[in-house]
Amino acid sequence: MSKDIKKVVLAYSGGLDTSVILKWLKDAYDCEVVTFTADLGQGEEVEPARQKAEMMGIKEIYIEDLREEFVRDYVFPMFRSGALYEGTYLLGTSIARPLIAKRQIEIARETGADAVSHGATGKGNDQVRFELGYYALEPSIKIIAPWREWDLNSRTKLIEYAEQNQIPVPKDKRGEAPFSQDANLLHISSEGKVLEDPWVEPDYDLILSRMVTPMAAPDTPEEITIDFEKGDPVAINGEKMSPATLLTKLNELGGRNGVGCTDIVENRFIGMKSRGVYETPGGTVLFHAHRAMESLTLERGAMHTKDEMMPRYAEMVYNGFWFAPEREMLQAAIDHASERVTGTVRLKLYKGNVIIMGRKSPFSLYDEAMVTFEEDDVYDQRDAEGFIRLNALRLRLLGRK
Repeated sequence: MSKDIKKVVLAYSGGLDTSVILKWLKDAYDCEVVTFTADLGQGEEVEPARQKAEMMGIKEIYIEDLREEFVRDYVFPMFRSGALYEGTYLLGTSIARPLIAKRQIEIARETGADAVSHGATGKGNDQVRFELGYYALEPSIKIIAPWREWDLNSRTKLIEYAEQNQIPVPKDKRGEAPFSQDANLLHISSEGKVLEDPWVEPDYDLILSRMVTPMAAPDTPEEITIDFEKGDPVAINGEKMSPATLLTKLNELGGRNGVGCTDIVENRFIGMKSRGVYETPGGTVLFHAHRAMESLTLERGAMHTKDEMMPRYAEMVYNGFWFAPEREMLQAAIDHASERVTGTVRLKLYKGNVIIMGRKSPFSLYDEAMVTFEEDDVYDQRDAEGFIRLNALRLRLLGRK
């Protein structure tokens, strides 16, 4: 534990854990603490974090609404890639970490801080995501990860420390919480405790907060349209919206129709498996609509190449390499491919399903005259014979042996 730290920027939620960390940093390092609280659309009031930080004697307090930047510069670029980690996870928590890390480093520069700190545990992915971001943006920065240093390794010890230091402990924190949650505008993740046994069905009535179950969704389908420009959604039902406003609206639409809940067992970067229940209603609607738009506007070779790149891109985001040159290289290719992903998708939301009803685009590559089953004068079916024989040549040679 280095004692030469003068000032540290703490990613501060205002909750019990980061409030204990705030006090612990002052005690263990005898340093000044700057708090940074980001509003990423988690659905909770962030101003209480300011009041709590003030109560604990903090002079430099940053409370920032980053919802538009989050969706515009992080969520939408990732969705252009069609990223799915291990075929199921839309990367809701993963994509929030690089923005928090970036802003922490910027605040460290603004305030003259020589260190940054976070509340991620030593078992999870977030410690890696935060710290890879810090180092990419400020290679010489000092990092304090309390969960890897202190001896407050149980809920009981954490609460005892809080009570000894006059840190308010909410009543619901005195017992074991049934699960832990992390939320932003893209998703809500629920993990731990009652969810740790992957054989036990989750209690969705207890867990879900952004959506209903498909069984509880309305019996009548809801039809909507989404307009895209260069791979990004720009309007719902013809109404133009800012990125954060649009995703908020999609959350509302998807949530009330039971769309976007996934029960996942995933491979963490550090090596262990974990089970979680993720609510991503708006993101799920957007994922399917974007894919439908691409199906009409992307040329086959470009589309298949992009599909081959996607798992690698998703793994980079999951593992915390957002600021790595290889992610930026793939992003450049993805953005180039997205130049003509423009048009409108018509879809139906019904009891957990996203049903594509139609799509149109000024850049459509669909040629009705070419694919018709009726008589046409644009395609000579006899050409297919030579095409097939050439492609079969190596198979025929192999078969003769």
